[in-house]
Order: sequence, then C-alpha cells, then structure tokens
Amino acid sequence: MLFGFSVALQPNSLLMCFIGVLLGTLVGVLPGLGPVAAMSLLLPTTYSVNPVSAVIMLAGIYYGAMYGGSTTSILLNIPGEAASVVTCLDGYQMARHGRAGPALGISAMGSFIGGTISVVGLMLVAPPLAEVALQFGPPEYFSLMIMGVIMLTFLAGDSMPKALCMAALGIFLGSIGMDILSGTERFTFDIPILIDGVGLVPVAMGLFGISEVLLNVEISLKRDIFKTSLKGLLPNLEDWRQSLWPIIRSSVLGFFLGILPGGGGVIASFTSYAVEKRVSRHPERFGYGAIEGVAGPETANNAGTGGAFIPLLTLGLPSNAVMAILLGAMLIYGMQPGPMLIKAHPDLFWGAITSMYIGNAMLLVLNLPLIGLWVKILKIPYRLLFPLILLFCLVGAYSLNNNTAEVAMMVIFGVLGYFLRKFKYPLAPAILALVLGPMLEKALRQSLLMSVGSGWIFVTRPISLVTLLISFALLASSLLPWMRKRQEKIREAADKD
Repeated sequence: MLFGFSVALQPNSLLMCFIGVLLGTLVGVLPGLGPVAAMSLLLPTTYSVNPVSAVIMLAGIYYGAMYGGSTTSILLNIPGEAASVVTCLDGYQMARHGRAGPALGISAMGSFIGGTISVVGLMLVAPPLAEVALQFGPPEYFSLMIMGVIMLTFLAGDSMPKALCMAALGIFLGSIGMDILSGTERFTFDIPILIDGVGLVPVAMGLFGISEVLLNVEISLKRDIFKTSLKGLLPNLEDWRQSLWPIIRSSVLGFFLGILPGGGGVIASFTSYAVEKRVSRHPERFGYGAIEGVAGPETANNAGTGGAFIPLLTLGLPSNAVMAILLGAMLIYGMQPGPMLIKAHPDLFWGAITSMYIGNAMLLVLNLPLIGLWVKILKIPYRLLFPLILLFCLVGAYSLNNNTAEVAMMVIFGVLGYFLRKFKYPLAPAILALVLGPMLEKALRQSLLMSVGSGWIFVTRPISLVTLLISFALLASSLLPWMRKRQEKIREAADKD
C-alpha cells in the first residue's frame, strides 16, 4: 500500500485522478451519457500519457459517474446514469418535500463510504485470488469466459435471445482479421483496415457515443429542475440513524455483486433497494421520500465498482461493459491483466487501488460544494450539447491512427447501434464479446492442442466442468419461461378442440 501511495501521489497521477473523477461526475450528471460512452470517447486521449496514469483516469471516470448520477435523479427525476434509476423513486420525492439537501448529502456520504469499503475489499481479496488463478490453464480460462459472456447476457436485458445475438455479433467482430495460428485473413473482404481486426475504440464510440446522440435527439426530455433549497446538505442525526445500517449492508452487498460477471452498479443498486424495503419496519415509506431508499442504492452502486475490478485485475476477465473497455485499454498499453499483473506491473495494480482512496476523497470534496454548478450545467440545451459530443467522437476516432476509414467505421457502428437500441437489443454483451472473442479463441485452440483435438479436456478438469455446468444452467433457466408459455398455448389449443 505504501508503494501504491508513492505511485498515486505523484503529481501526474493526482492530476489524472482529478480529471477522471471530475469528468466522471460530469458524465453522471448529464442525462444521456454514461461511463461506457465517456470512456470510449476519452480512450484515444490517453495514448500519449503514462499507462498507469491513464488507467487511474479511466477508473476515476467509472466511479465518478456513479457519484454524479444521483444529482439528476434527485433534482430532475431523470437518472443521469443507469445505476441511479432507483434513486429517482425516493430521491425526487425528498426534493419535492424540501429535503433535496439531505438527499444529496447522504448520497455523497454513502457513495464515499461504499466506495472506500469496496477498495479495502479489493485490496484484501485480489492478491490471494490471483494466486489461485495461477493454477488455471487454457481450458479453465475458456470455460470462465464462456460463463462470463452467458451470465452477462442472462442479466443484460429482458430478452435472452437478443442478448445472445449481440454476444455472437461481438465474437464475430473479434474474429475479423488475421488467424492467430495460420496467419490467413478472415472476413476482411480485401479491405486493408480490417486485416488488423476491428478496433475496440471505433466500435465502442459508435455503439455507445454516436447511437446515444441519435437516440436522444429524437426524445424530448422534460428537464424542469425542481426548485428547492439546497441548504443543509449535511444529514442530521435522525437521517444518519435511518441510513447507517443501509449504508453498511449495501457496501458489502454491492461489493460482492460487483464481482459477478454482468454485475456492477445497476444490479447492486436494484438489489440494495429491494433488500432495504424488505428489512425495513416501515416499507410503506419507500417511494414517498424514505432516505434509506437513497442511501442504500447510492452506496451499493459505488461499492459495486470496486468489486468489478477484482475479476479484471486477477483473472483478466471483465465483468461488465465498462471493464471490457478498461481491459481493451490495458491491452493497447501492452499490459495483460491476469494473475501475473501484480508481479509484472505492481505500479499499475497498487497505484490504481490506492488512487481509488484518493479519488473517493476528491469526489466527496467536489460533489457537495459544486452541486450548484452541476445544476447550472444541467440547463445546457441538448441542441448545443449533442453536436459537441458528435464532434468529439469524430476527432477522437480520427486521432487514433489519422485514418478516415476508422471514422467511417465509427459512423457505421453508430447507425447500427441506433437501430439496435430502437429494437431493444442490449449493447453491453457485444462489447464484452468483442474484447473476449480473441482471448476466447486463443484459449479454445490452446486447449485443443493440449488434448490433441479432444473436447473432453473441458469436462475432465474440475474447475472447467463446474463453470460450464453453471453456464448451461443459466441457459436452461432462460428457456424455462418460453417452454412454459408454449405448453400453455398447447393446452389452450387442446381445450378449444
């Protein structure tokens, strides 16, 4: 930890941490943007800086967005970030009752406590898990990646078939380019830019940045900021009495849910709200301005960010779309996340962890005094905001390799992402599968080389077998509702006959 602080307290690391949490808060405040879109847009700007500082900044954007999302939820009843959807239920009602100040205050305090506890958990859990991961071979990694993709598709949306289609699209995109063993070209159609494969940045910027703009331009969001007093941001003793146990419970719950593939802030915040409503002596207060309904979810979504780093840093497996972007960035920087990361790049591992302590403190200092500024930023008209985002996307895509073909690729994926969103296809599985696709193929082919072409290697090794069984169980559970509906239709048809 002392070594980590010696890295994180260097001037360039502090500056990048500050820029990351500030941009993250801004991204969380502005409806229509999210951490995935922001990290995709800003990824090209990090290529010219130290990789450790770049990862610190990108991580700061992630957990900073969790902080900022509560402001719009409480004041506008519009979630600035997906993980803050639940905060709207009680946060906005508190604002309507003249208690916006305590709602924003307990949100910031809970986020700070949850984020700090999750960083402690990350510090304690990651090193021993990395030692266990050293026992993993290609078959175990293949099965783990299969489970990660299936679990994310299981949790990504209402339709499992649509999520699986998006995962298949991501794996296909990841297979474009040179074959890893034979060196022959695949799916390139004699287009030179595709020989090196489809780049993560143009795809992510298009799917999440361009499509977000196109989708929000046609939606007229009512952004009447509820006029209420922001005085008294520090919660009183009664507020703390009601919020203390929800904050503690949600810190632990959010951390462990963040570790799961497909987990993170969204699932953590929804689960926390359900738990707090279940254990409350007065569940009827929820939805009408219960401060526990703000403290719990806001704590959980920040605790989930720390947990999400564990599978990335120790196993090299991203648990959600944000971690997939971060994994892609680390690979671009020439750093392979996994069990050897702590030994090969201790400055990155411990520097990133200790920077989260500093970043959480920065966020607490930034958010409470600057709430008035964030409210003013919310008044920026979309007709001015979205052209700026589009311009940033175009400049960012071109600056990668000074290649107009990558700009065209980004625009194509932006239009594709727009239609996929319109038809309710989740985009996160596509990005995760795009990043994992080449790693998945490499693990598969290494495993088959080890077994001389026999697929039994995946079921004769215990860890691989267990993870595959979990994957098949998730697939089967998603098919059960469809089978029940089909049986009901058959019975109805038989009754009519």
